[in-house]
Amino acid sequence: MASITVRNLDDGLKRRLRIRAAEHGRSMEQEARDILKAALNEDAVPSTNLGTAIHRLFRPFGVENLEIPPREPMREPPQFD
Repeated sequence: MASITVRNLDDGLKRRLRIRAAEHGRSMEQEARDILKAALNEDAVPSTNLGTAIHRLFRPFGVENLEIPPREPMREPPQFD
């Protein structure tokens, strides 16, 4: 098993970790492992792509069948002579 050292940990954060570990009846080290494990397992859920996320966001507003405007010819680029 690997190990890590966390430097410059805020005193208040360390105190909260110690209290939380005591509430759960385990060491600060075990509590930190469990917090890291839970946080990293959240990312294991497959994320949706941007298009799907936008679709889900706007679906309640009934914008599923928007009229697509017709395409027009491209404008001539400006001349900077």
